Amino acid sequence: MNFFNRTIKPDEADDGDLLNSYRLNGDIAVLGKLYEKYVSLIYGVCLKYLKDEELAKDAVMGIFEELVTKAKQHDIKQFRPWVYVLSRNYCLMQLRNDKKMQVVGLDDVMESEHVLHPDNKYNEEYLKVLEKCMDKLPAKQKESVQMFYLEEKCYKEIADNTGYALNDVKSYIQNGKRNLKICIEKQGE
Repeated sequence: MNFFNRTIKPDEADDGDLLNSYRLNGDIAVLGKLYEKYVSLIYGVCLKYLKDEELAKDAVMGIFEELVTKAKQHDIKQFRPWVYVLSRNYCLMQLRNDKKMQVVGLDDVMESEHVLHPDNKYNEEYLKVLEKCMDKLPAKQKESVQMFYLEEKCYKEIADNTGYALNDVKSYIQNGKRNLKICIEKQGE
């Protein structure tokens, strides 16, 4: 079933009942029913901000994960406008995080001035240093970085394959890249 192409007319009178039921019982299936009514809206918001279908689909799943806790924490009067704002803020945070990650991206690591032979950054000696530094990464960072860059998997695929939370995967990749850069620069000194 493709939730991204469904058109369900939300019955706003029912939203409060579903939300209250979820808050009382903590039943994710009830929250899922409420979320399903607005998944097309959420996907549209994500696509508008992220401008990439795969990133938007990943964001839709990430927003649901946030909703599990935030629906209990906030006093939600009308679910539709609230989930719209939640979705927009989630996407803006993703864009902000991506900019931070690009600052210390793997490309920057590969082009570091402190690398052993910057004129030939892919030479055998450099690759040995990179491999040595990869081995020094904590296991979760190493696994996430390898899957993201070498296997070209998206965040959600990594989360599904490893069982790590989506936000943890993003953190492991960001921290792994930073640690790689630091290690490579130390090796080149």
